[in-house]
Amino acid sequence: MQLIEINKIAAASQKISSLVRETECHKSNYFSKLFDTNVFLKREDQQIVKSFKIRGAYNKILSLNKSELNRGLVCASAGNHAQGFALSCSYLQNKGTVFIPRSVPQLKVDRVKYFGKSFIEINMHGLNFYDAYDQARIYTKKNDMVFIHPFDDIKVIEGQATLFLEMINQVDFEIDYLFVPIGGGGLLSGAINIFKQISKSTKVVGVQVKGAPAMKNSIESNKIISLKNLDNFVDGAVVRKVGKITYEFCKNYLDEIVVVDEGEICHNILALADNENITAEPAGAMSIAALRKFKHKIKNKNVMCLICGGNNDPKRYPEIKKRSEKWFSQMKNTIN
Repeated sequence: MQLIEINKIAAASQKISSLVRETECHKSNYFSKLFDTNVFLKREDQQIVKSFKIRGAYNKILSLNKSELNRGLVCASAGNHAQGFALSCSYLQNKGTVFIPRSVPQLKVDRVKYFGKSFIEINMHGLNFYDAYDQARIYTKKNDMVFIHPFDDIKVIEGQATLFLEMINQVDFEIDYLFVPIGGGGLLSGAINIFKQISKSTKVVGVQVKGAPAMKNSIESNKIISLKNLDNFVDGAVVRKVGKITYEFCKNYLDEIVVVDEGEICHNILALADNENITAEPAGAMSIAALRKFKHKIKNKNVMCLICGGNNDPKRYPEIKKRSEKWFSQMKNTIN
């Protein structure tokens, strides 16, 4: 898989700037002290849609010609891609149809409606992302519309890569470790396309959730694996199967991959809220949750963690607290 040319990613950054904010990149004193290192947070929760997904969705839609746009656009999403898609459609005044699984937090559904205004039609279908995805593909074909994939598309990956080009331009030091959450692999593929060309010494670590390790299993099997059982709690990073393009990028260029427990993610959602005043959704706290497993490797290094999303429904906090307490108790018992 050939890497995307840097000048194309730079051009994409300019194109999408009308809707995409430059988000903060700052040092976390709390996590730096906790792990005896320099931990920096890239704050994609500061986007209008509170996640990085606007970058890829908007870049893809901008690449379409007039006849494609007039056919109508379709997407399937666990929530964040749908918000980026909806905002892009309403901003450009294009009609779009969104397929979302019923398991998605109501907050995300409400925000899709808010951003899409009268330009978006929402279809709730199935229990997980791939239920919605399969129905969306059938609908797209039946109505001769254009499907905007959430991750397995070069233009979407090019859009996500703008995040990492922005990140590199914001710091005046070498990033030793970069921790990136993995769902379908679009965000991580964006990171790979920047760091494997501009900062080759940086260790790029993919972070996958225990309840849906699709990329890890696929790389270990040397082929794309479709998972049968999923834990949908980390809704922004749970897919049954990764993309063909994203798999190739990760298989060929990824340095390491680590799996984190949902309970440890919950523990770090609460830590981010208490110590950094950051509201992170479960997928948004995944990179922080990986630090404990790398505490010896990252000591005295420059570490970059991605807060990739902040669409956390307050109604989920009792479950988040419960999962955090259960994980913390188990960890203490293991140590003792």
